[in-house]
Amino acid sequence: MKRFIFDCGSRETLTSIALLALRVSTGAMMFFGHGLGKLRGYEKMIATLAAEVLAPVLLILGLATRPAAFLLSFAMVIAAFEVHAADPFATKEKAFLYLAMGITLILSGAGSFSLDALLYREKRRRW
Repeated sequence: MKRFIFDCGSRETLTSIALLALRVSTGAMMFFGHGLGKLRGYEKMIATLAAEVLAPVLLILGLATRPAAFLLSFAMVIAAFEVHAADPFATKEKAFLYLAMGITLILSGAGSFSLDALLYREKRRRW
């Protein structure tokens, strides 16, 4: 279980820089664009706080990246297919973009510039 949660995936420098940029940009856009407003009115939006406040902070830090990305992705599936089900595609587009970023982070891990890499040190693997 520890390996699933904290394995950082690729340790190549350029890949890790790209994953850092993806994590920080995704987390910051979600937190400031969506989560911060819900944090102010938390009593009405308590169900989405974990996905739009906690998960983005974990993504920025690179801590438990895969579970955080899964939580964010799950919330975006709900947003796209339940909350905005009757809306036009242009409205659903943001949810699909966040979903794509979340799936990328689930599959790739956080990279070597993350807290996951510090917590789960393993001998360099060769694929």
